Amino acid sequence: QVQLVESGGGLVQPGGSLRLSCTASGTIFSINSMGWYRQAPGKERELVAAIIGGGRTNYADSVKGRFTISGDSAKKSVYLQMNSLKPEDTAVYYCNVISWQSFWGKGTLVTVSS
Repeated sequence: QVQLVESGGGLVQPGGSLRLSCTASGTIFSINSMGWYRQAPGKERELVAAIIGGGRTNYADSVKGRFTISGDSAKKSVYLQMNSLKPEDTAVYYCNVISWQSFWGKGTLVTVSS
């Protein structure tokens, strides 16, 4: 059984930084993409950043230049370095891994507030 476990969320002041980590347990034979989504209160879940097969990255316009996604498929891990955080980045952040199916973590809360 595949499980994704996120860590690194918390409370940070505007302009601060956080690094999210996600590691998958269980057997995943082939990873097509690894990424991060977020869902703010009252809003739909949205893509933040993803690494697609071959190493190509994709970012939401709202985080370009501030967030950096990286991954290690051998370790079945994906990371999200978040800099220059803004209050509008406040959300629950979910890890996603797509193999033969889509797997989701339970989420980690990021709160950006002074």
